[in-house]
Amino acid sequence: MNATQLVTAFDACFFANFNTRLIGGADEPLYVPISNEQPAKIFFRFDYVSSALHEISHWCIAGKKRRTLEDYGYWYESDTRDLTKQQRFESVEVVPQAVECILHWSAGLPFRVSVDNLSLPDYDASEFAHTVYQQVERYLCKYALPERARIFAHYLLAQRHPDYHLSGFLQQQYENNCR
Repeated sequence: MNATQLVTAFDACFFANFNTRLIGGADEPLYVPISNEQPAKIFFRFDYVSSALHEISHWCIAGKKRRTLEDYGYWYESDTRDLTKQQRFESVEVVPQAVECILHWSAGLPFRVSVDNLSLPDYDASEFAHTVYQQVERYLCKYALPERARIFAHYLLAQRHPDYHLSGFLQQQYENNCR
């Protein structure tokens, strides 16, 4: 799946009900809420599909109030975080990266956790990855995936495999990638 296909899929799933557009080509990702009768916009980096899926994941878990705030009201620190700030970053990234993982799999793409920090080149992200996959497992065991994430994952999978059942497919992906 390429960026153009992803934008089209997002529009098909969400524009009519959420008045939100996915837009590529940005230097940095950003969410801009609805204003002056303009739709909300989710900007992702260049034409990077993984950037788009990550930003969509944040949107999928953001509640109604957060979707009224630029970048959902989250703080962001540059990719020069020290170890303490990195751990704080990871603690808030577990859920969106777990959703992102499921969206990657549904789109037929490999997933890799992102620590988003160039200042720690030798950083071991295995504990963070383990925590993200534990969250994926919780979503799969309880099938408690946030509604918009479930809708989008189902749509992405149906574009490739119309006869597949989402929960069975995701369980198989988990078994193949996480055990």
